[in-house]
Amino acid sequence: MGDAGRETVRHTPLHGVHKGMGARLVPFAGWEMPVQYSGILAEHKAVRERVGLFDVSHMGEFLVEGTGAEAFLQRLTSNDVSQLAVGQAQYTVACTETGGIVDDLLVYKRSGERYLVCVNAGRLDEDWDWFSGHHSASDQCSLVNASDDYAQLAIQGPRALEVVQRMTSVNLKEVPTYRFVEGVAAGRQCIIARTGYTGEDGFELFVDSASAEALWSACMEAGEPDGLLPIGLGARDTLRLEMKYCLYGNDITTDTTPLEARLAWITKLDKGDFIGRDALIRQKEEGVPRGLVGFVLKDRGIARHGYPVIVDGDSYGVVTSGAMSPSLGTAIGLCYLPRGRTRAGNSFEVEIRGRLIPAEVVKTPFFKRAGN
Repeated sequence: MGDAGRETVRHTPLHGVHKGMGARLVPFAGWEMPVQYSGILAEHKAVRERVGLFDVSHMGEFLVEGTGAEAFLQRLTSNDVSQLAVGQAQYTVACTETGGIVDDLLVYKRSGERYLVCVNAGRLDEDWDWFSGHHSASDQCSLVNASDDYAQLAIQGPRALEVVQRMTSVNLKEVPTYRFVEGVAAGRQCIIARTGYTGEDGFELFVDSASAEALWSACMEAGEPDGLLPIGLGARDTLRLEMKYCLYGNDITTDTTPLEARLAWITKLDKGDFIGRDALIRQKEEGVPRGLVGFVLKDRGIARHGYPVIVDGDSYGVVTSGAMSPSLGTAIGLCYLPRGRTRAGNSFEVEIRGRLIPAEVVKTPFFKRAGN
């Protein structure tokens, strides 16, 4: 889950910290964010081998509370909210009536009638319009945009548990993946969630915005024995791409359905009605026309977002995401291919600066830790 888009430049509560640390700041999704500190390759390696700290406070948070909260979220999202236990998080999407993806989201069940919905920064305004536009008093729940009230830090990597454990008395070994607790970390009340966008073990900490700097400093100090580095958006992108995690605005949009994006596993067509369900059932019955695949280039070059994809001599869309994989040393990417051409081993071409470079569909994730 990630994003690209939006215009007015905003700053997270940690903007001054990033400037003080010498981060290279760039516009992203309407925010000025650190793209790198020590360098993308070093930061990527730190997360894969040790541990890294991310500022993801640009993400948005909606609070949905009341007796009708579950039913409201069931209607607006594709996954089955009724299956959530208290303290569990769920990856999902919101869809248009025609099945296009409004955004990919995380839903956190805080109690029987209280939920937190985490949305992408670049879709915050659109998501709020979508959620509030489908909300009424008859839903028997409140809907609050609490995005300015929260900061969010992510600690990711093989040593993440040890680092976060130094800051809290909560036994983090008892918090499984996609579960969370509400407790104290570094003296600050937090939501401590075992979630992330890197493919590594890790935690995301939601804290009130006024506490962001203190929590960041505590994380840096707690991570020093393990070689923790601050991580920018550049490495965040290569890390998520190696796992084939979708980036909103690139890999998924309102023009792509979750079935096309290979997100059928979070699209519960049998749970009952939700916005976009009829269109998705129809697409499934007629046959999903295309699918999001991972590929590697078979010759020199890097397939960037927007580069033309050529199938049997004809143009077929564009590369949605692409980069040189720091872990694999190979140029990797994502794109949509027509039905029948999405299996591993199928070949096509990517046009790079006037040259047609051969590419091959591969199984994903690209990066697989030994033993997994």
